[in-house]
Formats: sequence, structure tokens, C-alpha cells
Amino acid sequence: MSTVITVATTGAEVDKRRVPALPVTLDELVGTAVECERRGASVVHVHIRGEDAEPTLDLGRLRETVAALRESTGLVVQLSTGGAVADPEQDRLRVLDAEPDMASCTMGTVNFGDDVFMNRPAFIAELHERMRERRIVPEYELFDLGHLPALGRLLDERGLPFGGHVHVDFVLGVPGGAAGDASTVTAFAEAVRRYLPEGTTFSATGIGRTTLPVMFASLAHGGHLRVGMEDTTSFARRQPVTGNPQLVERAAEAAALAQRPAMTAAEARKLLCVRDSG
Repeated sequence: MSTVITVATTGAEVDKRRVPALPVTLDELVGTAVECERRGASVVHVHIRGEDAEPTLDLGRLRETVAALRESTGLVVQLSTGGAVADPEQDRLRVLDAEPDMASCTMGTVNFGDDVFMNRPAFIAELHERMRERRIVPEYELFDLGHLPALGRLLDERGLPFGGHVHVDFVLGVPGGAAGDASTVTAFAEAVRRYLPEGTTFSATGIGRTTLPVMFASLAHGGHLRVGMEDTTSFARRQPVTGNPQLVERAAEAAALAQRPAMTAAEARKLLCVRDSG
């Protein structure tokens, strides 16, 4: 089996003034996405920034971004419905009006550093339903073990997502969430088998210095990978990331070493049951 590599290019937390290589303009985002696809990425997870380089959920910008990524790449375009931790629910729901291929759906409230990332059950259910109506494939984001049985209940009560396939992402190493280490990846992988439908696929994200242990553990358990400057801006000790392609290339090398080479975007689209964007 090959490996889906998702690149989370920007996020909502990293400050462009501190990390000049962070892509925040549309041209920067498209440029890094093109190069990441060449290096082995098949999915791009997108947060956008405004003219001031601050996070925004402006619908016009989101639509422009989706269109530009589709024009320049074959990547599966996945928009974040998380935004920044303080973004209101209605703005987060409106992200779906940009008609991405996929969108994130975080499965519960979690402490996020000094903040609280709020995800009420009713809001999660609304996201799930709206994605199915719009033929958008969810990536269910899991920050803690309790989010797995919560997703199981959601699927039992509300039915499977569009396409019928369930894909989740373990987001590990966030202060306030589950730890980013190999034993935690093991616990999450075992919980996937316990609580979620047969055939569910998972990727794993390690925040900051947890990037490498989470990457290797996910590959060992048959999982996929998410990397990118949203999640880490250090490539190694005292060595800043030069750009997202550097992180994608390392992930592709690790996947090849595990004899699970990087999957093409077309292959990822088929695996994840993403509709043809054309």
C-alpha cells in the first residue's frame, strides 16, 4: 500500500514576521503547493491569510484559493473549518461554500495551549451533514482519544460521510491534547479498529518536535502522513524549515524506506472517495 502525504502549508498560529518562509499570499501558497506535489504530496490542507498576513475565513479568498490550487495542481484540496481558535461557528460553516474536495471536521473541544478550541456536538453534526449535502469528503481531526468514540457515535446516529469512506487524522503533540509519541499513535490506531468502521484510514500529525516519532509510528501501523509548516517550523535541532517542500520530501523518503511510497493525487482521490473536481 502506498502513502497519502498531506501538506498543511500555513495554519493559523505561525507568525509570518517570525517565520518569513511561511506561505501566506495566494502566489506563495500556490507555489509551495506545486513544489510539494512534485515532492510527493497528494493532499493540501489549507488555511488562508488576509492582506495583513493574519488568519481569515473570507469566503471570496477561500474560493479564489480553491480555484487557483485546482488550476495549478492536481492535489486534493482540503480546507480547514477550524480556522483560528476564536473564529465563530457560522464563519467556520461557511468555509464549505468554497466547495473544496475535502474539509476538516474536528471531533471535540480541546485545550489548545492557553486557549480552548471549541467544537460543540451540535456544531460537529452540522458540519458532518453539510459536507454530505455538498459532496465534500470530511477528514475527521482527532486531538484526544475520546474523539474516537465520539466519531463512532456520530456515524451511528448520522450515517457515513459522502463517498462512504471514513478518513481520520490524529493531531498529536498539541499542548492540552494527546501526546505526540509512538505509544499514543498505537493507542489511537487500536481505537480506530475498535470504534470506527472496517476500512477506515488514518493519517497522523506530530506537532513541533513530535513530528518524527509520530511519522515513523504512523507508517509502522499502516497509516498515512501529514506534515507542513502549520505543524512545525523546525526541520532539526537549531535548523529552521526552509519551506514546506523540505518537509514533504522527508516524509516521502520515510514512506519509501517503509516500502510504502508516496501516493499520487489521483490515487489519493480514489482511496479517499473524493469526487472528480473537473
